Amino acid sequence: MRVLALDPGYDRLGVAVLEKRDSKEHLLFSSCISTDKTAPFPDRLLAIGEAIDTLLKDHAPNALALETLFFNKNVKTAIGVAEVRGLCIFLGKRHQCAIYEFSPQEIKVATTGYGKSDKTSMIAMVKRLVPSAPQKAHDDEYDAIAVGITALAIHGSK
Repeated sequence: MRVLALDPGYDRLGVAVLEKRDSKEHLLFSSCISTDKTAPFPDRLLAIGEAIDTLLKDHAPNALALETLFFNKNVKTAIGVAEVRGLCIFLGKRHQCAIYEFSPQEIKVATTGYGKSDKTSMIAMVKRLVPSAPQKAHDDEYDAIAVGITALAIHGSK
């Protein structure tokens, strides 16, 4: 199974492509998609959509995994992230990907074994589980890798 894993956002969207071989997770690609904070939101969505579409074409995953929306107090941010999630799900389905969604707690449990792990513990465990993970990256990139680890742990034998 090859999965495009996403940590949705519109300032920065973490992306990672992983696959399971020999019972191990292999990172094929990871990065962050950043958008211009001064651009109108529709232009930012377009930039994200084009980048995700390119990743889907270039890496040909059979699954797309993403974190469910964690609703914070900032409604405007939550709505923007929800729109990015919808765009990503649409593109994943358009490319015939299975769609898997995981809560932050599910991702923490699958990655660290503890549902209340902090960011430092998550990053350390991502680096242990996926030795090819970058040594320095944005949290969003590590979060995307953790989403991929979760998808492969739960659905990787499909």
